[in-house]
Amino acid sequence: MAKVAFVLADDFEDSEFQVPYDRIREAGHDVVVIGPESGKEVRGKKGTTSFTVEATPDEVSADDFDALVIPGGYAPDKLRTSAGIVKFVRSVFDGDKPVAAICHAGSLLVEADVVRGRTITSWPSIRTDLINAGAEWVDREVAEDRNLITSRKPDDLDAFVAALIRRL
Repeated sequence: MAKVAFVLADDFEDSEFQVPYDRIREAGHDVVVIGPESGKEVRGKKGTTSFTVEATPDEVSADDFDALVIPGGYAPDKLRTSAGIVKFVRSVFDGDKPVAAICHAGSLLVEADVVRGRTITSWPSIRTDLINAGAEWVDREVAEDRNLITSRKPDDLDAFVAALIRRL
């Protein structure tokens, strides 16, 4: 089965982590949560979910994974200031592996410089950032453009997770 990385920091959108995490594991795949500090417990912005970071980007290689998931919330904005996380996202992308980002996670894709020439969706408030970074922004449940899978919000989780699991 596939090995899927999640990148996570405090204030992630609880459901945008928990739903894909659970469904990917239920489908028989392995999941590793990566963050800037190994062993640190991070909490969702709604306080319903927490998780302990299992590894840092320095402790793993993008080559070890078959896909990457970036939950939304405020975490992507925090993660985009971590050079190691940004490099990891770029490395998974450059390996032509699925990179699935939901809601505000597009801000981390902008930082990793992977949206130019791609059709992307996101939470509407980062639409201009994505367009300015060279993306074609669309307002739909899920957008798939080669190895990028993007969705707008928690209501889109079923389509988002289904698109990723099809790729795995």
